Amino acid sequence: MSGRVVRRKTDALVALAGLAVLVPCAVVASDGTVGPVELAVFHAINGLPEALSPVMQWVQWLGVLAVGPIVALGAALFRRWRLAIACLLVTAEKLVFERIVWQLVERSRPGKTIADAIIRGDTPAAGASFVSGHVVLLTGLAWVLTPYLRGGWRVVPWAVVTLVAFARVYLGAHAPLDVLGGFGLGLVAGGTANLIVGISPRTAGVVDRAGAR
Repeated sequence: MSGRVVRRKTDALVALAGLAVLVPCAVVASDGTVGPVELAVFHAINGLPEALSPVMQWVQWLGVLAVGPIVALGAALFRRWRLAIACLLVTAEKLVFERIVWQLVERSRPGKTIADAIIRGDTPAAGASFVSGHVVLLTGLAWVLTPYLRGGWRVVPWAVVTLVAFARVYLGAHAPLDVLGGFGLGLVAGGTANLIVGISPRTAGVVDRAGAR
């Protein structure tokens, strides 16, 4: 991992922006209930046709914990060492950060908090719901991956984040604020990981002179 390392102001700002998303979601969700606006959004997604269920059950597997080490291994195979470490760090942060949130915000899954929620497949009906760990992990990975991608490929990880977030609500695993809060926490994880590990500008094609040191 030789060569110049870039640490961007952008990553610090994104981590702060993630907190700005997470905290209001946590405050609203902290009473353990699902409000009318959030409930309407949940029903709009969760009530979509059953035909989507088989696809969405497969889609959600893109957010399991093993994805972090798998992406890290792929980065290592391409000799993107800092990216590989950042992916592992995001995975570790996901495990730590979500447990901290669980201690502060107690809200059960839609199977317990929404009387007419449709629970599909093997989705658990009980347990901690805020935040969505799937979304935390994928958002963090998307943020650390993006500088190393080119052109239209930069859209791909964020499309995966969106699709998995949609799937988790559709399947009845989470309410909308759970995935939105997970998105915020994922930005915290990704921004922090980049600040700790740094980005290799030669391999990432990063141009951020004002934020580099």
